Amino acid sequence: MDTPPDRLSALLERFRVQAALFHSGPLCGRHEFAPQPGRAFLHILRKGEMEVRHAEAGLPSRLRINQPSLLLYPQPLQHTFLNAPLDGPDFTCATLDFDGGARNPVVQSLPPVMVVPLADIGELDGTLQLLFGEADRQRCGSRLLTNRLFEVALIQVLRWVVDHPDAAGVSHGLMRGLSDARLARTLVALHQAPQEEWTLPRMAAIAGLSRSAFAAVFKEVMQTTPASYLLDWRLSLACAQLRAGAPVKQVAVEVGFADTASLSKTFRK
Repeated sequence: MDTPPDRLSALLERFRVQAALFHSGPLCGRHEFAPQPGRAFLHILRKGEMEVRHAEAGLPSRLRINQPSLLLYPQPLQHTFLNAPLDGPDFTCATLDFDGGARNPVVQSLPPVMVVPLADIGELDGTLQLLFGEADRQRCGSRLLTNRLFEVALIQVLRWVVDHPDAAGVSHGLMRGLSDARLARTLVALHQAPQEEWTLPRMAAIAGLSRSAFAAVFKEVMQTTPASYLLDWRLSLACAQLRAGAPVKQVAVEVGFADTASLSKTFRK
């Protein structure tokens, strides 16, 4: 029996995330979190009740949360917490800075807000126990360790999303594709080796489907064509590497373009 592919490592190794703790303890009254380009928020409601408000169209204007829950805002989105004026609920919160900002493929494939009861993600229990213990005590290295534990918790959340896309509210896109056994092997192969020559027959063969069936399933799940996804993946990698200061010629070859001119032409388009 074939071993299932590691659906997240190649993706997260290319596009890393950095967490930074900014609050741990009771949070009373009204608190507004302004959107910041490239910055996400991860709030963990440890105990108590609270209300969340959103002003953006298409999102629930009010959410009432009355159990320990995780609130993930992967995209810049204003949100307001309304808590009791005294003895407010207990939170531990961090900002998340994703490599690539808005072009980060993980950010693009998640809903604008996720609210998940902690009880639904049992895998988080051990990590959160360590995280809360470090966040609540001021010891040598506590802040650094807390930040790393937030990053571990995020990976566990993403693993849960891939395994439970419906519960996570993911109907299409990359995370949905990674949850589909027919597409996951092909997507992982593209993520691991973007520089190789990827034809439709080769991608379909890795998925174990005919060319027509693969193209149809890919379009349905990913909401784009295989060729368009591959091109966008290469461009996302190129943007990240160029921002890091890599030479254009080196970047072009490493992400799968024939030469610098081909990369520049694609960027202009």
